[in-house]
Amino acid sequence: MATDVPEGRGNPGGAEPAHRHQPPAPHCWPLLRECLSHQQANLDMAAHHPGLLMLLLLVLATLAFLPPAAAQSLPTALRAGHAATSLSAAAAAPHTRYLLYDVNPPEGFNLRRDVYIRIASLMKTLLKSENWVLVLPPWGRLYHWQSPDILQVRIPWSEFFDLPSLNKNIPVIEYEQFLAESGGPFIEQIYVLQGYEEGWKEGTWEEKIDERPCIDQLMYSKDKHQGWFWGYEETRGLNVSCLSVQGSASVVAPILLKNTSAQSVMLDRAENLLHDHYGGKDYWNTRRSMVFAKHLRVAGDEFRNKYLQSTDEADRTHYNEDWTQMKVKTGTALGGPYLGVHLRRKDFIWGHREDVPSLHGAAKKIHSLLKTHKLEKVFIATDAVEDEIELLKKLVPEMVRFEPTWEELELYKDGGMAVIDQWICAHARYFIGTSVSTFSFRIHEEREILGFDPKTTYNRFCGEKEKNCEQPTHWKIVY
Repeated sequence: MATDVPEGRGNPGGAEPAHRHQPPAPHCWPLLRECLSHQQANLDMAAHHPGLLMLLLLVLATLAFLPPAAAQSLPTALRAGHAATSLSAAAAAPHTRYLLYDVNPPEGFNLRRDVYIRIASLMKTLLKSENWVLVLPPWGRLYHWQSPDILQVRIPWSEFFDLPSLNKNIPVIEYEQFLAESGGPFIEQIYVLQGYEEGWKEGTWEEKIDERPCIDQLMYSKDKHQGWFWGYEETRGLNVSCLSVQGSASVVAPILLKNTSAQSVMLDRAENLLHDHYGGKDYWNTRRSMVFAKHLRVAGDEFRNKYLQSTDEADRTHYNEDWTQMKVKTGTALGGPYLGVHLRRKDFIWGHREDVPSLHGAAKKIHSLLKTHKLEKVFIATDAVEDEIELLKKLVPEMVRFEPTWEELELYKDGGMAVIDQWICAHARYFIGTSVSTFSFRIHEEREILGFDPKTTYNRFCGEKEKNCEQPTHWKIVY
C-alpha cells in the first residue's frame, strides 16, 4: 500500500538520545516508587494485617540500602518496570510484556497512523489474557520529511500526539521509557511479517498465520541481529524469525500468547496486518484517542484566528480535551469562513495521473467553490515544489498557507507541520482533498469527530481527463 517513493533502511545518524528518564535521586528511589505504585492494593490490605505490613516495610527498607549492582540482581518481579501483584507471590506474578512494531520504511506519516489503529486492536485482544504495554515506535526519516538542517530522528510520539489521550484507550509508552524499564536496549523476539510465498488463491480467503522461512532477505545482520531500530544504534534483536500472515491484526495474538514467552516482542512490517473491525466502535475509539499534541493545536488555532478570522466559538467547533467525553452531533459544526484544500503533488503526479488535476485545473475548481460557498479565503496544504507554489499564488491570489520561520520548523518539525495543516483544514467551512490520499482521509476523520456535515467534508479534486470522478466514501463515526 505504499504511496511514497522508497527510502532505504540506512542509518540516518543523529545526536545521542535525550535521556529523559534519569532518576533525580539515588538508585533506590525508582525501586521504591515502582513497588509503591504497583502495591497500593496490597498496602490497603496490609493496613488490616500488621504482620504483612511489617514484612512490606522491611523489604522496602532493605531495597533502600542495596548497592546498584545488588538491586539489578533482584528477582525480576521486584525490579523497576515489573508490576508484582503482591510481595509474597512476586516470583509467580505475571510480568508486564512489551509489544513493539515497525512498518515498511517507504510508508508515510498518515499510513503509519492507520497501522497504529490496527496494532491497538491487537493490543486489546492481548490485554484480555495478559498484561501488555505497547511501545510506540519513534518517528523519523520519512519521505515527506525533507527539510534541510533539521534533526528528524528518534522523535517521540509526544511531539505529535497527546500520550494521556492514547493511554485512555490502550496502555502505551515511549521507546526510551521501554529502555529504562526493560533493563537495556534489547528486544527478545522479532517477528518479521510477510505474505505467503504461494500467494492467495481467489475464492479461498481465510485468516491464517504460520512460522515460515523468510521470503525476502532480512534487514537484520545474522551475527548480532543489528538492524534499523528508529536510529537507536545500540538496540539489538536477540532472536529474529518470519511469520507468514493473512488476516486481521488479532490473528497474531495466539502466537504472542502461546508460542513465545519473550517479555519484549516486535512485529516488523506490521502494515501486512488488516483491521479487525474497520469503521466500527473499536476503530473509532482508537482514532478518537489519537489527539494531536496541544502545542500543535494551539499553533493551528492561533493561525486560524489571526489569518482566517476563525475561532471555535464562531465556528461551532468546541473541542473537549477528554476525547471520551466528546460526542458531537453530525452537522452541528459550521467551520471557519474559508475553504480548506489539500492538494497532493510530488509522487502523486506520476503515481495517480488520471485523478490528480493540473494546477490550472485545481485553481479553476477552487474559484468555483469560493463562489458557491461565498468565501473569500482558501487555506491550501500541499507538498508542491517551490515553483508550483509560486504559480499557485498567481492563479489563486486568495491563497493562505502556514509558512513557518526556521525556528518554528525546528520546533514543530515536518511531522508537526503536517499536523498543523490538517488541523486548519479540519476547521474549514468546506474541505476538498486529493483522491486516495491518506493525508486527506485523516482530515475527513478529524472533521467527522468535530461534527461537520458530510457534504462539506467528503470531497476531492477530479482529474481533467477523469470520466467517472467518484467522491470519497462517508465513514460515519460510531460511539
